[in-house]
Amino acid sequence: MGNEPPMYVARSGLRVAAGLARLIEEDVLPGTGIAPDRLWAGAAAIFAELAPENARLLAVRDRMQERIDAWHEQHAGAAFEIEDYTAFLRDIGYLVAEPSPFSIAPANVDDEVARTGGPQLVVPVLNSRFLLNAANARWGSLYDALYGTDAIAGTPTGAGFDAARGAQVIAWARSFLDRAIPLAQGSWSGFKGGIPELRDSAQLVGRAGDNLLFRNNGLHLELVIDRTHPIGRDDTAGIADILLESALTTIVDFEDSVAAVDAEDKTAAYANWLGLITGTLEARFEKGGRTLVRALEPDRTYQTLAGETFTLPGRALLFARNVGHLMTTPALLLPDGSQAPEGILDAIVTSLIALNDLNGKGRLRNSRAGSIYIVKPKMHGPDEVAFANRLFDAVEDLLGLDRHTIKIGLMDEERRTSANLAACIAAVKDRIVFINTGFLDRTGDEIHTSMRAGAMMRKGEMKASEWIAAYEDRNVQIGLACGFSGKAQIGKGMWAAPDRMADMLAQKIAHPQTGANTAWVPSPTAATLHATHYHQVDVFARQAERKAEPIVPLTKLLTIPLARGRNWSPDEIAEELDNNAQGILGYVVRWVDQGIGCSKVPDIHDVGLMEDRATLRISSQHIANWLLHGIVTREEVDQAFDRMAAKVDRQNAGDPAYRPMAGRGDGSLAFQAARALVFEGLDQPNGYTEPLLHAFRTKAKAGQEAARSSSGQ
Repeated sequence: MGNEPPMYVARSGLRVAAGLARLIEEDVLPGTGIAPDRLWAGAAAIFAELAPENARLLAVRDRMQERIDAWHEQHAGAAFEIEDYTAFLRDIGYLVAEPSPFSIAPANVDDEVARTGGPQLVVPVLNSRFLLNAANARWGSLYDALYGTDAIAGTPTGAGFDAARGAQVIAWARSFLDRAIPLAQGSWSGFKGGIPELRDSAQLVGRAGDNLLFRNNGLHLELVIDRTHPIGRDDTAGIADILLESALTTIVDFEDSVAAVDAEDKTAAYANWLGLITGTLEARFEKGGRTLVRALEPDRTYQTLAGETFTLPGRALLFARNVGHLMTTPALLLPDGSQAPEGILDAIVTSLIALNDLNGKGRLRNSRAGSIYIVKPKMHGPDEVAFANRLFDAVEDLLGLDRHTIKIGLMDEERRTSANLAACIAAVKDRIVFINTGFLDRTGDEIHTSMRAGAMMRKGEMKASEWIAAYEDRNVQIGLACGFSGKAQIGKGMWAAPDRMADMLAQKIAHPQTGANTAWVPSPTAATLHATHYHQVDVFARQAERKAEPIVPLTKLLTIPLARGRNWSPDEIAEELDNNAQGILGYVVRWVDQGIGCSKVPDIHDVGLMEDRATLRISSQHIANWLLHGIVTREEVDQAFDRMAAKVDRQNAGDPAYRPMAGRGDGSLAFQAARALVFEGLDQPNGYTEPLLHAFRTKAKAGQEAARSSSGQ
């Protein structure tokens, strides 16, 4: 069972969990042309060479943090000059010299990444149904996305189809068509059918039966013409639906959105990635009393107006987000008996699995250009990015791949990476295809790095702080200065509220307007709605405009968000504590007790937010900071946890698998974990939550296994 010590098999001096070895040798390797002995010998050599370097880089993080802590303690209570602070950071190697101007040069990059702007999904690898939904979200129904959400004011009424709601949807969609593919004369609301005369005739690019395919700003949309359909038969043009090319890319996440703490979890994660790559993954579920089977969608076939056949991808292009450099995994033990660095194992196994795609062994193709796409999170500065580059070099050599076949997505979510972004990009300039900002992790690292500088402003106020604006602007500006336009993605972060699509439509258009050619969305429906923004904004034209901007000065990025001179009332302090404590508890209870790494979690106002592990980092670090500087006491924090445990219990009352926390004290591992994240927050490496979460989840799994054994299950 999953919580018993795994059985290991010996492979080239390594000890590999038996289930993982079996998956690799029986299911993965046959599609690669690589013999097991060669694989394990090569993997052992990679671990022998790079595991010590991995450990050395983590030690550098610790030494730098110690020196930063000491500097702030020396300047406690004083307003220091930013020039002095910057000079100190350069002196300790935290800041490095800016590289000479350069342009990235990745080869064989798929169009979805390099030359088209559109939404991006992030999906937990351990949830098969979510995986398939996200992969299939390349195309989505605009009618469905509008009808079933608050994107349009009001809601459907009655048990069946609401004709009034349908009319709202059609009117909104016709207005969208007027903006995206305008007719030569008149409006789509008066279109009667046939081949439309367009203002730009080149936008009509194909047909599929009676359906018409258009392209705008690089994105496709398809008018579904069906006069026998309940919608199409009453439509003057016979339009039954409008399909939008939506999630161009999907990140399959092995990191923050999953709870993978042991060999069983890692093996299941790799198996799901293999199923996606080979096209064999299926999910069975009950709906309306029937068992349904979900699988990957095929590609879509069209004909040009001249009658030539062509295809378009039916699925999002898949990235794999590996874990960072910090964690180790019991799925593989090194010759000295220690756990292997998890990021090294991820690089080897996810790339090995993707080799099936490059070899054409899958039912469907992922990368038509012949690349493997890996997102690498939580790296600190250019030395760690260069280490990832050497790791990918070694994996390419092991797998017999040309150099830079493995592409890297660089998460700009750590302060030392943001402050040295150009140098980080330069370290992987021939394989980088993606940079992305993320408020939660980046703010968590902002707090932890400057923990001893003073009390931080309230979490909500940070979104309007100087460093955040600099961070978002510099990410785009530096990416453009490094030649990303037309070669790679510049991304923006998640819209976390999947039930608030009207707000998303109003606000998230800001992302393509900044020049970001991709941005994260929480669902396939949100991807379809966000795709309308890329029809409204020519993001590559916007990038050309922004390329002339001067880069925001580094000093603005390094401005610490301290709450200087603030004197909060007791009510304000309690409000902030409750907000942070509720956010921690609401997420941790599912992670620890149920192994759910990403889900729609009610916030303190009962608004459902798609949360992953990053929300814990900012909330726990914020409380730890206020504790350190005497804004709150341990007693006040415990009182907030007690209040919010009762609230979270109420919010989850309808979940039969939920285990209440309030009043249980030591009886709830989830509650203990939440407290530990705060009270041990200063000691956690870089403020990361993974070590504590993994420890408590492992205990929870062991307890659940023991309970099943004692009950005879």
